[in-house]
Amino acid sequence: MKKSTYKSYDELPLFLNAEIVANVLGVSSTVCYEMMHAGKLPVLRIGSRLIVPKEKFLEWIEKNTSGGTA
Repeated sequence: MKKSTYKSYDELPLFLNAEIVANVLGVSSTVCYEMMHAGKLPVLRIGSRLIVPKEKFLEWIEKNTSGGTA
């Protein structure tokens, strides 16, 4: 498992690329790209670029952990 270099969510930029999301989740960027393309992460497509809005990412984490109602 990869170790995240971020100490809090406040350190994250407003829009996250696959490498940042992978770093936060502790997975490879390949796994992250697969999740983005499969619609398992909240993605914003700008041209051919896929990015994840920080707020949607935090909501996704909340929803997909024991802290959410899912």
